[in-house]
Amino acid sequence: LSILLSLLVPAQTTRSPDCGGILTPSGLRYLAEVSKPHAESVLRHDLMAPPAPAPSPVSPSRKQIISVKVDNFSLTLIPDTGMRLSIEVDLGVTSAPSTTKEMRLSILADLHVEMNPEGNLELVTSDCKPTLEEVQSTEEVDRSAPHKSSGSDVDKQINVEKICLEVSKLLLFPNERLMTLAAPFPITPSCQVQYLPLAAPMYSEQGIIISLQTTFQVAGSVIPLPVSPVPFSMPEPASSSPSHLILAFSKHFYTSLFSALEECGALNVSFLSSLTTATLAEKITQMGSLFQEDLPVVLQAVTRSSPHVVLEEDKAIVKLFLTAQIGAGASLFQSFLSVNVDVTAWLHLSVADTRMIISVAAIEDIELSLAASDVGPVLAALLEELFLPTIREEVLAQINGVLRQGVSLPHIAGFTYTNVNITIHKDYVLTPCNLKLEARTG
Repeated sequence: LSILLSLLVPAQTTRSPDCGGILTPSGLRYLAEVSKPHAESVLRHDLMAPPAPAPSPVSPSRKQIISVKVDNFSLTLIPDTGMRLSIEVDLGVTSAPSTTKEMRLSILADLHVEMNPEGNLELVTSDCKPTLEEVQSTEEVDRSAPHKSSGSDVDKQINVEKICLEVSKLLLFPNERLMTLAAPFPITPSCQVQYLPLAAPMYSEQGIIISLQTTFQVAGSVIPLPVSPVPFSMPEPASSSPSHLILAFSKHFYTSLFSALEECGALNVSFLSSLTTATLAEKITQMGSLFQEDLPVVLQAVTRSSPHVVLEEDKAIVKLFLTAQIGAGASLFQSFLSVNVDVTAWLHLSVADTRMIISVAAIEDIELSLAASDVGPVLAALLEELFLPTIREEVLAQINGVLRQGVSLPHIAGFTYTNVNITIHKDYVLTPCNLKLEARTG
C-alpha cells in the first residue's frame, strides 16, 4: 500500500490527486455506533404500522409489531470489496392482548461506494440477506393451551425486498451527505475551494482510501492552476491507528491554495508608511523636487509571480514574491520607487471543527531589491532601513487576515473533526483525527 492514492488516478493527464484520506476501521465502528439510534428510529417508522381497525368477531386477530429494538449494528471492512453491514433487530409481536412473542430480524448487507456519471460518490448495496426467526413465545391467559407460532402475518408486515432496497438509509451518511463532500467551500468572499473525487474509493486492511483533486474558483470560475507533476501518494498508515480518519495534503495543495489567493488578489496589500515625503527627502535628496507639500508615503504591494510552499519535517514555509510601488498622493497616487519584495514565512497549521487554520507564525526572511526608481539609485541597505519593519508587519497581518476564517477540509455534512494531530513531513501534511456527529439544532 505504499502508493495508495496514486493507484486511483484515471488516465487523463489533467487530473491528478493532491490530497486524500483514509477512513479507518475505527472510523467505521464510530459511524456504526452513531447510526444505531438512527437505524432504530427508521425501522420503528417502517415496521410499526399504525394500529389496524378492530377485527370483526369472525376474523382472527392480526399480528402486530409493537416494539423494535436494534440489538446489534456493526460495519466491518472487506478488503478489495467494500463494507459489511450487520444488523440484529428484536421485534415484539402480539396477535391478541393475551399473547406476545419475540422475533429477531437479522440483516446482512454488503455495501460499497461507486462514482456515478455525475462524478458524485454513491453508496450502493451489492448483496442483502434478511432472516426472521422466532426467539420466544409467551402466553399470558391460557399457558396450557397448545400454541403453534407462525410468522406469516409478521412476514407480510416486514417487506424484506423494501428493507434491502433501502438498507443504506439506515446509515447516517446517505448519498445526500456523500454528495456534500464535493461541495464548494468559501475561503474569501470571492474565492472557493472544492474537493473532487477522482475515482471510487479503494478498500484495504488500513481502511477506505479516497483520492481527491482540489480546484479553486474565483468569482465562480475555476482557476487554471498547474496540475501536480507527480500524483500524490499517501504513505501506509499504522495498521492499528486509533484515529477515525487520516487526511493528507501534498505541498502542491498548499502551493495551489496560495496561488488561488494570489489570483483573486487576496495577497495584494496597500498600507501607509510611518514616513512622509519630507522625512524621506532627508534620506533621498531627489524626493524634494517631486512633491511640493509633505504627504504620507503609501506602499502598494502586488504579487509578481506565484507563491511557493515548501514542506520539510515539522516545518512549513511559504515564499511570496511581491512588487511594492512606493509613492504618495491623496487623490492621485504617484509612485517614485518600485521595490521587489521576497518574503519567506513560517506557517502554523491547526484545525478547528472542519477548517484548517493557516497562519504566519513568523517572517523568516525578507529581501528587498530596487526594481525601478524616479529618485535615482537607492542602496538595498537604505531600502531595508526605511521600509523593512513596516513591510514585515503589514505582510504578516495581511496573510493572517485573509486566512483567519480557515480553509474547509474535505468533510461530509453533519460531522466535525476532533482530537486532531497535525504532522508536517517532507512534501506532505498528515492530519489524523476523530469524527464527531454534530448535535442537531431546531
